[in-house]
Amino acid sequence: MAGETVITVVGNLTADPELRYTQNGLPVANFTIASTPRTFDRQANEWKDGEALFLRASVWRDFAEHVAGSLTKGMRVVATGRLRQRSYQDREGQNRTAIELEVDEIGPSLRYATAQVTRAASGSGGGGGGSFGGGQQSRPQQQVQEEPWATPGSSAPDAWSAPGNSGASYGDDTPF
Repeated sequence: MAGETVITVVGNLTADPELRYTQNGLPVANFTIASTPRTFDRQANEWKDGEALFLRASVWRDFAEHVAGSLTKGMRVVATGRLRQRSYQDREGQNRTAIELEVDEIGPSLRYATAQVTRAASGSGGGGGGSFGGGQQSRPQQQVQEEPWATPGSSAPDAWSAPGNSGASYGDDTPF
């Protein structure tokens, strides 16, 4: 939408995502991403950490359940979404403003880790999901037998590394 502030944040989860349900039964997961800038100090010949940004984030519906079942404290993630400003009164009656990230997409950073992605079965048909290596599942997820990136008419994933296959193909044996 026009006029929204869209950002991408790379950082570590400070705790496991907290999954809750609204009074209407809608799942929501809340978590905090800590993003710390690093700069190289030429005089000391070493990397120095800057001041960390702690950004509260939220996801809704099936997405919330996928995040809560896949991501855990300490995982390095890449999240993109829209900044939202929320005003409220604290317990002392003071007016406060909070800036939060309403996440559109999130996944593990593969800079220092690997991940095994499994497609989550979803009744809403909205997007994939999955579990990422290192995360503990809170409940088993039903897996879809075909690979989410497979194209119609393509062969099994083993065909990519089959002998005599000099390059990848789109399933019609035409190299790209």
